[in-house]
Amino acid sequence: MTEVLQNLFWILIFPGFLFTACFGLIACWIVRKVSALVQWRVGPPFYQPFVDVIKLMGKEILVPQQAQRTVFLTAPLVGLAGLLLLSTMLWRITIEPTVPFVGDVIVAIYLMALPSLALILGSSASASPHAAVGTSREMKLVMSYELPLVMAFIVVIIKSGGQLSLATLAQQTPALSISGMLAFLVSLLCIQAKLGFVPFDIAEAETELGSGVLMEYSGALLAVWKLIQAMMLVAMPLFLVIMFLGGFGTSGMSLVWGICKYVLILVLMILIKNTNPRVRIDQAMKFFWIYCGIVLAVAILLATIGDCYGINWL
Repeated sequence: MTEVLQNLFWILIFPGFLFTACFGLIACWIVRKVSALVQWRVGPPFYQPFVDVIKLMGKEILVPQQAQRTVFLTAPLVGLAGLLLLSTMLWRITIEPTVPFVGDVIVAIYLMALPSLALILGSSASASPHAAVGTSREMKLVMSYELPLVMAFIVVIIKSGGQLSLATLAQQTPALSISGMLAFLVSLLCIQAKLGFVPFDIAEAETELGSGVLMEYSGALLAVWKLIQAMMLVAMPLFLVIMFLGGFGTSGMSLVWGICKYVLILVLMILIKNTNPRVRIDQAMKFFWIYCGIVLAVAILLATIGDCYGINWL
């Protein structure tokens, strides 16, 4: 019974849902505040993301008459469950490096894709023409960035000597090499697309589609999607920190250094978000498949040569 309660505490309180959601909503405020300052606006108060979610929780849930009700209602919960498992796993590995298992990198990559797949299913079940356009764009975007993202992680695995444990990978800093830095920059852009940030906010595109994939969601279900995006803003940069930047410490200067790594990734995403216009879906697909694909092919080649001849800086 004690073990069950402890597992529930890890999943629901710390480092699971409550901790990650609060951390993510604060990160959302940072993104909105910095974006506002860049645009010479005041920006929202720090509690605004919390107020938005609480307000949506009290609103009525409206389901389109022709929607596939079961899929429409359960899709946000599936996405939240996958992301909750991912964030809990990453934080637990950070806090206690002895708990992971071999191959957890593969599990994490699968869990990272689950929120996007849930969004596609929920949007396609809404029977809305606006959501259908957004769903089509989201599907193409997922197919565009998932392959380069996996190729970037392959570079890290090669440089680690074939290790598939996040705890082992967190002890290295591949970004300090040429191939690792190339893979890190490409994976950062892929995470930008996964989060739906400009210039890859093609699926929502408020000025074109009126929220696109989220067009028909309201009330508590929309609040769940907002929480998913907030938690992704924690889990995705944390995953990059573990894979490329040497992990996230939990005590003393290692904790401060870990926070600095997370802030660095967050600042880079904010800068990309506020200095680029939205691209078309064909431009995004061309960018990820051709340009990022070529860069990562070179990175994999350099990493392989470096691993064979012991040249760490490659």
